[in-house]
Amino acid sequence: MPVYTYRAINPDGRMLGGRIDALNVVDLEMRLRRMDLDLVDGRPLSNRTMLGSAKVPRRELIHFCFHLEQLIRAGVPIMEGLTDLRDSLEHPRFREVVSGLSEDIEGGQTLSQAMERQGKVFGNIFISLIRSGEATGKLAEVLRGLTESLKWEDELASQSKKLVMYPAFVGTIVLAATFFLMIYMVPQMKQFVKNMGQALPAQTRILFFISDLMVAHWYLLLLIPGALVGGLLLLLHTNPLARVGFDGLKLKIPLVGGILRKIILSRFANTFALLYASGIPILDSIRTTQDVVGNLFVRRGLERVEQLIVEGQNVTAAFQSIGFFPPLVIRMLRVGENTGALDEALRNVSYFYNRDVKESVEKVQQLIEPTLTVLLGLLLGWIMLSVLGPVYDVISKIKV
Repeated sequence: MPVYTYRAINPDGRMLGGRIDALNVVDLEMRLRRMDLDLVDGRPLSNRTMLGSAKVPRRELIHFCFHLEQLIRAGVPIMEGLTDLRDSLEHPRFREVVSGLSEDIEGGQTLSQAMERQGKVFGNIFISLIRSGEATGKLAEVLRGLTESLKWEDELASQSKKLVMYPAFVGTIVLAATFFLMIYMVPQMKQFVKNMGQALPAQTRILFFISDLMVAHWYLLLLIPGALVGGLLLLLHTNPLARVGFDGLKLKIPLVGGILRKIILSRFANTFALLYASGIPILDSIRTTQDVVGNLFVRRGLERVEQLIVEGQNVTAAFQSIGFFPPLVIRMLRVGENTGALDEALRNVSYFYNRDVKESVEKVQQLIEPTLTVLLGLLLGWIMLSVLGPVYDVISKIKV
């Protein structure tokens, strides 16, 4: 179905724009009218992706799941619930997505089938859970689980950003200060020091040599790191073995590697528990969680777990054999498998690691700030000592 870009007027008289799939201009006008919009003009987009591939903020999905759950629990039919949600949405792109869901359901499709047509707005896990909820008659419970899971993912993403953004920000300041001192300040002081006629100490000669090198080839200092990063990204994109090795190496980085491992374990346990509690078989749950761990090294391990379970091993033995999962996870898997409450055991694992991630991120932040401050202080101290040392020697030799 073609995708149309349009301009329309809402009941308040405001001009709105957006994209929506429609058969033709007449169909476009009818679809917009159902959204209480009056078409001004519209034209088809050529060689563009479907509307559903648009990025929708996670918070919009959280509100969508929460409100749809409440409406379903109140006995409101899905069609009417989606219509009410569509009219209350402020995000224009997601409003169009929900409108598309209404159109497809009105055409005879189920909610999960309609979501499949929306590309990347609703991921595979989201759609699998909705399909399971439709099959078991527990759609409201599934939506509640999705709401909690999306909130957890939002919080986890926030912790991950803190882990990366703060050191990157402080590190950028340190590098900028280094460039300023070595390219601007040191060259200005160099001639003054040389004019004193003193024999320069070793640390001063080293400082001036590095400064001259940076002044003459400053562009290489910018191009070489960019080229190395670009080459690494190209290698990782084209070579799966390199990607597996790199993802495995990330988990061994001091301080950061341990936190990344905990984030992966927390994400895996939470997703696995949600899928299993919704009635999805263990093998299908493991296969689905392979897409959410975000690490190819761990994904290969989960693929091995899936293969071992197919060959007849129990869940605990299969997870223990790959050597990635720590004793706590293995113990909780064994307890859950023996008691039949695997989802509850995995939720406990997720809760433990989620709390541990928060504490670890705070500790790393507390450690990074003084470390970078000390590095900057050492750099400034070296520069001042190298520059002022000869000046002090001249002054000390002056006889009163």
